Amino acid sequence: MAAKALSTFALLGLFRDVSAFWRMECRGRTGLARIDPIMDAGVISPHIHTVHGSSGFSLSATYDDLTGGSCTSCAVKQDKSAYWTPALYFQDASTKEFEVVPQVGGMLSYYLLRGDNVTAFPPEFQMVAGSNYRRAYTIGDPKSPDPPQSDWALLKQTGQDDLEQRAIGFNCLDYHKAPEGSLFRHYMPDKDWTDANCPDGIRIELMFPSCWNGEASSKDHKSHVAYPSLVGNGDCPETHQQRLVTLFYETIWDTNAQQFQGRPGQFVVSNGDPTGFGYHGDFMSGWDTDFLQEAIDTCTNESGRLEDCGLFVNNGPLLTEDEQNTCKFDVPASLASEDGAALNLKNLPGNIQIQAGPQSATQGGDVDSAVSAATSWLGGLFGGDSATTSATVASSSASSAPLPTSTSVSLAATPLGGAFLESSSASPSSAAVSSQNFNALAVPAAPTSAATSSAPPAPATTSAPAVTSEPGVVYEVVSTQTVTNGAQVQEIVWKEPVVYVTEDSVTTVTVPSAAAKERRLRGRHAWQHGHHGRRS
Repeated sequence: MAAKALSTFALLGLFRDVSAFWRMECRGRTGLARIDPIMDAGVISPHIHTVHGSSGFSLSATYDDLTGGSCTSCAVKQDKSAYWTPALYFQDASTKEFEVVPQVGGMLSYYLLRGDNVTAFPPEFQMVAGSNYRRAYTIGDPKSPDPPQSDWALLKQTGQDDLEQRAIGFNCLDYHKAPEGSLFRHYMPDKDWTDANCPDGIRIELMFPSCWNGEASSKDHKSHVAYPSLVGNGDCPETHQQRLVTLFYETIWDTNAQQFQGRPGQFVVSNGDPTGFGYHGDFMSGWDTDFLQEAIDTCTNESGRLEDCGLFVNNGPLLTEDEQNTCKFDVPASLASEDGAALNLKNLPGNIQIQAGPQSATQGGDVDSAVSAATSWLGGLFGGDSATTSATVASSSASSAPLPTSTSVSLAATPLGGAFLESSSASPSSAAVSSQNFNALAVPAAPTSAATSSAPPAPATTSAPAVTSEPGVVYEVVSTQTVTNGAQVQEIVWKEPVVYVTEDSVTTVTVPSAAAKERRLRGRHAWQHGHHGRRS
């Protein structure tokens, strides 16, 4: 068991998934503002978001507003969807002031075609992933590797709340080393650790539910969708048998930017979360349903490159990076004076207070958003303004770092994202190979010599002590537990010895012998299977 868990931890980056997909590039940011038309429709959101996609985004945006937008910040012009997440800020330890962390290359949204009969999003479809108020990881030690997927059901870790916690990843980027696997780490590491280990920043990842009950939305914005049993793969609940496209967001934040080097402080999500457990994301579809369904049915090249999808190219051209960066939404007049990208902010936008938990966060800020708090809680339990101004106020050049040497539609010099074995010199040809290595809860394949050279080395293991059994004693596995001690990770397997005792009776010739009785004597015994593994 211990060796199996360790292999899962060490070979995350080597998992294969034969499902087709495409990587939607949204290199431009349409705005940075306290707007959330799903959770806070029609009112100012408590915290700030980084937004990508349609220029039709607004406080009260609808499907018609998005599809009627004049532009999109994504490469495929037919994609008028809206994608948004909280932004990331740095707080200086001495001044207590905040500044937004530069966002590198916009964002990527993977469209993973997993499961049978994958269905396009219908008009008006929207959903939320993650829980805004979560501040604790409730399914074990977040600094330990996930248990093997085959054990999740045995450990009773397949509830929607459990799967949602494993759908968040904080990936440490160092393009001179072998990459970490997607969804490898479920918490945000502290600044001292990222300074020492992540020279190319942090990539925050979010997997969305892909099982569906047929409704475009729900009162809590979450219960109409559900995660399959292994987050990105597996079986759908009986109540949500239809399979949608699996969305997977990636956003890179330049936590090692020059302005942060040598400065004590902390990184905090714009909802006041320094742990990362409360990271979340929103999606509103702006696709023509028939066009998206045709893409699902025909864009099946395993490279994931938009250029390899004839439907996108023939109905293009694909938008250049410059074109994507020029697309902005109109900021409502009520937010025109708020610049979330300004330097030396005294507070997080919206006066959001930092709450580190472990108890759930409470509502904070200058806006009454009880609905947001309630729907976030319910989601965990169950699994436009006419007066506008230019969006340039909320999207200054200081808040977004362009990808160096990248071209408009070529990924030749652009890191390809967590679905791939990244390098600073990735090429289209290498993309086709590395696309098979997206690990997000896929099926493992036997490692090849090429994969071995690029994947992290497997940590050394210590064999489990042999079980010494006596005649009549059988050890049965009861449960497993993972504990950490410094750099050592131990998996404890709890077993019960079942002892069979036969009782005999002494008889005379005239009295028949009593039937032998068996009595099971149970006790608990723990066998510790220790191994050494890297952890942050």
